[in-house]
Amino acid sequence: MEFAAGAMRPLLGKLGQLLSDEYNLSTKVKKGVSSLTTELTMMEAALLKVAEVPRDQLDNQVRIWAGRVRELSYEMEDTVDAFMIRLAESADGELPTMKNRVKKIMKKTTRLFRKGKDLHQISDAIEEAQDLAKQLGELRQRYGLEMHDLSAAAASVIDPRLMAMYKDVTELVGVDGTRDELVQMLIGCEDWKKQQLKVVSVVGFGGLGKTTLAKAVYEKIKVQFDCGAFVSVSQSPDLKRVFKDMIYELDKNKYGEIHRTARGEKQLLDELIEILKNKRYLIVIDDIWDEKVWGLINCAFSLNSLGSRLITTTRKVNVSEACTSSSTEDKIYKMKPLSDDDSQRLFYRRIFQGKTGCPHELEQVSRGILKKCGGVPLAIITIASLLASNQKIKTKDQWYVLLNSIGRGLVEGDSLEEMQRILSFSYYDLPPHLKICLLYLSIFPEDYEISRDRLIWMWIAEGFVQPNKQGTKMFELGEGYFNELVNRNMIQPVDINVEGRASACRVHDMVLDLICSLSTEENFVTILDGIQRSTPNSQSKIRRLSLQNGMEDTFVSQLATTSMTHLRSVTLFEPATNVMPSLSRFGVIRVLDLGDCKMSESWYKINLKYIGNLLHLRYLGLVQLSIKELPVEIGKLKYLQMLDLSGCSIDELPSSVILLKHLLVMRIGYDTKMPIGLGKLVSLQELAYLLVNSNNQNNAKELGHLTELRVLEILWGELDGSLEKVMVESLSNLRKLHTLRIGDYSSEDRMIMLDGWVPAPKLRRFTSEVMFSTLPKWINSSLLPLLSTLHIRVDELQMKDIQLIGRLPALLDLWLGAEGGVRIKVAPEESLVVTADSFPCMKCCTFYSLQILPSMFPPGAMPMVQFIRFTVNTWNMGDAELDLGMENLPLLERVEVDLRHKGPSAAVEEAEAALRLAADVHPNRPTLLIHKFYFY
Repeated sequence: MEFAAGAMRPLLGKLGQLLSDEYNLSTKVKKGVSSLTTELTMMEAALLKVAEVPRDQLDNQVRIWAGRVRELSYEMEDTVDAFMIRLAESADGELPTMKNRVKKIMKKTTRLFRKGKDLHQISDAIEEAQDLAKQLGELRQRYGLEMHDLSAAAASVIDPRLMAMYKDVTELVGVDGTRDELVQMLIGCEDWKKQQLKVVSVVGFGGLGKTTLAKAVYEKIKVQFDCGAFVSVSQSPDLKRVFKDMIYELDKNKYGEIHRTARGEKQLLDELIEILKNKRYLIVIDDIWDEKVWGLINCAFSLNSLGSRLITTTRKVNVSEACTSSSTEDKIYKMKPLSDDDSQRLFYRRIFQGKTGCPHELEQVSRGILKKCGGVPLAIITIASLLASNQKIKTKDQWYVLLNSIGRGLVEGDSLEEMQRILSFSYYDLPPHLKICLLYLSIFPEDYEISRDRLIWMWIAEGFVQPNKQGTKMFELGEGYFNELVNRNMIQPVDINVEGRASACRVHDMVLDLICSLSTEENFVTILDGIQRSTPNSQSKIRRLSLQNGMEDTFVSQLATTSMTHLRSVTLFEPATNVMPSLSRFGVIRVLDLGDCKMSESWYKINLKYIGNLLHLRYLGLVQLSIKELPVEIGKLKYLQMLDLSGCSIDELPSSVILLKHLLVMRIGYDTKMPIGLGKLVSLQELAYLLVNSNNQNNAKELGHLTELRVLEILWGELDGSLEKVMVESLSNLRKLHTLRIGDYSSEDRMIMLDGWVPAPKLRRFTSEVMFSTLPKWINSSLLPLLSTLHIRVDELQMKDIQLIGRLPALLDLWLGAEGGVRIKVAPEESLVVTADSFPCMKCCTFYSLQILPSMFPPGAMPMVQFIRFTVNTWNMGDAELDLGMENLPLLERVEVDLRHKGPSAAVEEAEAALRLAADVHPNRPTLLIHKFYFY
């Protein structure tokens, strides 16, 4: 029923807008709209109460009623949107020629007719809502439905307890011994490097932690191989994507653009064979469902005698047998549930902030819950996340309610049904706004890495994120939704940075099965994925369409005749490009995402000409598409919020782009030129990439008008002194900026200073590829109290500069580079790079090309640092002993050293030995990686 409630929220917001004076409604219509708002508010409250009850426990009459309310909400919203759009059209001015006057009169007459039609539809909707409201009274008595508050705030950060679990991947598996057992199977023999290719296949049912175990093993032993890759296959695989992923992982530098190329499976397979020739490789092929698919992938691997290793994971025994049929040395590893002790350790660590114990009053009920979880990590973590949602532990009574709700428990025979039941508890415990946001993830294929920002802006475009009374920005509110879904373990974070922000997420395939099932049952999303998860239904209106794979001819023809007039979103993935409908068929679409699809240029030319008809569009994603120009009709999309043209080869945007007054995000290609009038896009909150150079002086001047910007990415070209001054003035106007990235547009050496810039008080991230001549004066603790990320290159450093940076109170991530590595001024009496009280919050620190002095880390410096990288120039060491003081860094986990030398010498060996000794004697035994560079 959350679908109906989700449809209601954006409608209520728009009805509130409609009552404002700017729409000049008659008194009678205003009264009707006000009455409708009251009725719908009561319905929403009822729906929210009903949404807490599992669908299979609801009376059929309630489900039918909720379905009618949902459809009414959709139709009403479409009508209100159409009304607002026509009023916006009437505000557009034209030159007062005689021809235009006649045209204007004709348009006005037409608009009056349409306005009357819209208002008539609104009146009809009011009557229908009143009819539905009559049914509400009876339902309220039957189910005790009551009004309740929807304003619960989402968490603003990812729960640090969960962050720790994802960081220490072995904890998700349960014990280090499981990982070490598999490592022994792979490389346990002394002469393993001379053995032929060996395959170990990990098999077990969903939720046991196969992928997590494979990742733990991969991370532990990959340094012993020449190259490696970790790729997922999934239930409906796209082999071209799998091959491209593998090639990219094996050599990211050489094949950084592989995903943008159009190559067939055979070409990719041949390329893969060539890459792996004469190499010792470690490759993980995760989540294989089909023997034939494995047979094709396996063609890439030859039986060399270099000790290469393959790890596969699968739920199916027959697939694991196929993976290990080539050699008697191949092995099958059967996943086992966690022991009682390991289950407790995992359960308590998630709930009680890493403590191994449990309050006495909860011991008995926790044992009962763990017994029903059956040692399955996914079940344990999901239930633990439910019991500790919002970083608050539920009461003892709530623990017992949950225990009594779970069925017999997880055993291998009926694990799928019981697992879905366990997952459904966590789903129904979500507040309504999070339920609908989670269900929206069903538009993405299995194992797909979903960009956090992309997802949040799609939620916003769909109306799932509504501004709250505190005035929080919609993106920040959406980010809170995302983090809370992570905290509740409904989505898995990807790449959590030092600030605790995940760049993306994945959905566990069992969670995906649950939300796809719910989405299909309620006609929330129509998913065409090649395995008939759902198909077009002529009896139902398609509201959201996810095209994930090519379909059989019968479904293609069925889709061609299916009505698209009520379609609200279309998301297209590359394997399904052959079934993409024409844009001319869409009437009220809000979200159109064609990102990363390789369709012919002629398709774009034909279809993009209809873009101006999509007047309801809020989100337009054309990432990496082969388009060279954007139609001028783009300016008609008055309500467009997100325009993503990243990676497109568009030379210049049409001048009509400046008419997009509601645009919140604009992302364009590196070489795309902005039209004059950038400063009119006053609603922009994010802009990337803006080219600023002497040929685009207008950009520098107008940038200062975009005072709502939160995120800005600039490409810095050749600027004269006066233009840099203009840039400083414009940047100083952006008082809401929290992220500024400056990229270097050309390879020419140039330096900037941004003298006189006054950073925004909430600036949190500053990164620059362009070099500064010296450390800017505005880098200090008084002007940058919240700065957490600083990446900067300077031509000349002084010791006081490092100390100045070290006093930034919130700094977590530092990348500091000096040109040539020798331009650091140190007075004779100075012997330390950092002082004892500096860098109090630092977690990740890189001193790139900076010569390190004999002693570097005194006690008290960098107490929180986990990763550090620095340079040692052996020719500058002299007779000094290399004593870094790494033992003074209590949380250190990883060290990388650039060891530079000018020929074979004892100094190189001494430096390497000193570094390894420092790592070995450290209590944490941090990982040490030494990069040796020879200088002529």
